[in-house]
Amino acid sequence: MHYALCTMHYPMPDNASYTAKDIQVLEGLEPVRKRPGMYIGSTDQNGIHELVKEIIDNSVDEALAGYAKNVWIVIDRDDRISVTDDGRGIPVDIHPKLKKSSLEVTMTILHAGGKFGAGAYKVSGGLHGVGASAVNALSDWMRVEVRRDNKLYAQEYKRGKPQGDVKAVTGSQLPAFIKAPKTGTSTFFIPDKSIFSIVKTDYKVISKKIKERAYLIAGLFFHLYDQRSGNEVHYYFDGGIESLVRHLNKDKAVVNEKPFYVGKSTNEIMVEASFQYNDGYNETLESFANVINTPEGGTHLTGFRMALTRAINDYARKNGYLKEKDDNLSGEDMREGLTAVVAIKMNSENMQFEGQTKGKLGNAEVQPITQQVVKDGIDMYLEENPTEARRIMEKVILAAKARLAARAAKDAVLRKGALEGMALPGKLTDCQEKDPSVSELYLVEGDSAGGSAKQGRDRKFQAILPLRGKILNTERARLDKILEFEEIKTLIIAIGAGIGDTFNIEKVRYHRIVLMTDADVDGEHITTLLLTFIFRYLPQLIEKGYIYIAMPPLYKISSGRESFYVFTDDEKDAKVKELGDGKTTGIQRYKGLGEMNPEQLWDTTMNPASRIMKQIKIEDASEADRVFSMLMGDEVPPRKRFIQTHAKNANLDI
Repeated sequence: MHYALCTMHYPMPDNASYTAKDIQVLEGLEPVRKRPGMYIGSTDQNGIHELVKEIIDNSVDEALAGYAKNVWIVIDRDDRISVTDDGRGIPVDIHPKLKKSSLEVTMTILHAGGKFGAGAYKVSGGLHGVGASAVNALSDWMRVEVRRDNKLYAQEYKRGKPQGDVKAVTGSQLPAFIKAPKTGTSTFFIPDKSIFSIVKTDYKVISKKIKERAYLIAGLFFHLYDQRSGNEVHYYFDGGIESLVRHLNKDKAVVNEKPFYVGKSTNEIMVEASFQYNDGYNETLESFANVINTPEGGTHLTGFRMALTRAINDYARKNGYLKEKDDNLSGEDMREGLTAVVAIKMNSENMQFEGQTKGKLGNAEVQPITQQVVKDGIDMYLEENPTEARRIMEKVILAAKARLAARAAKDAVLRKGALEGMALPGKLTDCQEKDPSVSELYLVEGDSAGGSAKQGRDRKFQAILPLRGKILNTERARLDKILEFEEIKTLIIAIGAGIGDTFNIEKVRYHRIVLMTDADVDGEHITTLLLTFIFRYLPQLIEKGYIYIAMPPLYKISSGRESFYVFTDDEKDAKVKELGDGKTTGIQRYKGLGEMNPEQLWDTTMNPASRIMKQIKIEDASEADRVFSMLMGDEVPPRKRFIQTHAKNANLDI
């Protein structure tokens, strides 16, 4: 039985009127243009996306208050962005204190809005009244249209300054393909090029942000149009965060077919949680507070983890999965294969975040409430779904056994390093430098390439570790099995930071770990296997920016006594055309690093003055998790679909 204590729709407030008296003023707007980073984080493309998010979240707030049902977002060819909703519309009547339209107050004065005190919004995800005015201050041009009282009102601004009074108008700038709602707000703006280094929005980033919000607010319809490319997408999820859990698990074999879901409001804090186990070994957990993603977790996430651990242990004891002499299952056992989403909604005025980026929820009162709501929900779910409960118990108990085996294997690896007097692996040719911040470790495919790299390197700061053959696919194995693989043990000891719960980022011996493999299918596969291991078991290395991929040249082009190295087929064709006489041009295709002599390898791939390297980053952890599971996991159909979809784009040189 699907478990739910309440729906996630908020009822329309009784006796609530949204008028000028709800707009409260705290301070002026001028600081925003002087220090934009304080308000939106940065002035690069991420800052542009923050502007879009803030305006979208104003519309989302209308939905949370029980009014808006649709949000339309349009990206125009001239970098103009527009956001429209069918909510109540920003009030336009005269503000009692400032004697000007409340729309103008909202858009031109910092901390002016309906999100303070006992105003129009109890729950909001924007910058608490900073959002709209900050976007206005950082826009070269902005126009706001309000549909209210059977009239259309508008006001335009230039870098935050009104270009006229708020007045009733007859013409709207809403695109013809959007049917104007009877009530609501439309905001059009062009980011200021004198402030931002780039003003173009990334369609994929905006699409992800609105899809995330669509999952969090069941029943709210998002419509995104990109006039530059013609892309168009619409998001609507009745299932809320349960739909998000199913989406995160879509390319994985699930353990409990019916995801757990609970939603309950206690002491004016709405708690929602959903989880579903898959047969993998990694955890995927998303958490939100008032539709704000909290990647660093916080008190709501702590409450969820405590509830999950306690509820499963209680059920295991009660139903004989654990004997009296057995130790309790640990939180680590619960995480293996867990996909979960935790979301809370509360009065935005009381919300506390740790850090300016709102990455971690700090409200202490949220933890016990979340814990109690989730614990009660899991207790009922397990009792009402005995088949699902049995599968979950089998999963976590197997994880506990594997944890004990992995700990023994891990201790053996660490002990090996210690018993050898902290001696490094014999295969490692270390560098002279002891400062990790300037030291580099090259993971090189094969002994032949390893030999060239050892001879060609700068021994002062470059270390070489040759890897023999392809390492284990760690997407399909537990840590105890992984640590039986010699090449992986060697790599862990060489890096020096340990693994699992003993990992210490401060002990990493190299701040550049460079994957250097052949430019062929086997080389790409080895790179993928290494990245899979690092992403799953040493993700902190990626988060810190320590992982790189070397980019050796594909071709050496000789013309007379001159030689040129190029990295792509397009570069090769362009260079051949530039040189002119093709008869005097020799073209050598490098299929392996071992084909280069040490001097060539240094000049092209290892010399900091001339080399090209790619730094590995995680822009979207959940999407990275999905891709690794699809490409490297046990489920064949998703991988087959991916190959069929992208086959035409493949450029294979076997």
